[in-house]
Amino acid sequence: MVQTQPQRCNFSAAAAGASHTVALRKSPEATIPREGMPCDTMSQNFHDHFSSVANRYADFRPHYPAALFEYLVTLAPKTSLVWDCACGNGQATLDLAERFNRVIATDASKEQIASAAPHRNVEFRVAPAEESGLQDASVRLITVAQALHWFDLDRFYAEARRVLKPGGVLAAWAYGINEVEGNAVNELVQDYYSNTVGPYWPTERKLVEESYRTIPFPFDEITPPVFRMEARWTLEQLLGYFSTWSATNRFIKAKGSNPLKPLSGALGDVWGDAHSTRLVTWPLTLRIGRK
Repeated sequence: MVQTQPQRCNFSAAAAGASHTVALRKSPEATIPREGMPCDTMSQNFHDHFSSVANRYADFRPHYPAALFEYLVTLAPKTSLVWDCACGNGQATLDLAERFNRVIATDASKEQIASAAPHRNVEFRVAPAEESGLQDASVRLITVAQALHWFDLDRFYAEARRVLKPGGVLAAWAYGINEVEGNAVNELVQDYYSNTVGPYWPTERKLVEESYRTIPFPFDEITPPVFRMEARWTLEQLLGYFSTWSATNRFIKAKGSNPLKPLSGALGDVWGDAHSTRLVTWPLTLRIGRK
């Protein structure tokens, strides 16, 4: 997460979606073709909602709790090969790499892979979830962070079963709408999510709102502990996060105006000191199962 110096009454350039200077960090492996690897092949069902905000995505998305990754270590040996599927810019990848010896991280978006930070234990590849290019029965753990709802599930589950070793684990998680400390602030946030940009959420978002419970999951399911995500953010950081939402960017394309500008003013009136932080929390949903 990037620490910023917010100004109370100014709508930040990052939140507005303006040019934001961030050095691209590209893993050397990201552009090296490998046998059986569909480097430039996208799934026919791949809907790219995030490449255009890849750098802001890296800066403003919240981090998953360390306890989640410590739990995953109890499900697969540290020596396991892990496939972090639809890794984005590596929000979960680097935490996995600190706990497992080797991680192959794939995403269908070249821009997201280009914005990922390299790590000695990680090999980044451009590949869709349904065509990983991995060998049969080569993986002990597959992780899917905030992405399962975008997949062609039948094809992805077939791919997961193909690459998982016997007894291997698929762990998919998603976080729902955030809540922000303070009733006045939170009411504005919920109204923005549901009403301002609500009509612009892709239909797949409904699966996240339903906590993945309506998604078929053809594995021997494991009941995980309860986790939640939290962060203390300034107003600028919160607006930066909203700028990464697919619904925000679809609103801008449809309307030709940025809905975060009026929200920034309204939140500024009730936030208090612009340099102060507020607790932001997200419920975390997990579906975990063994092959």
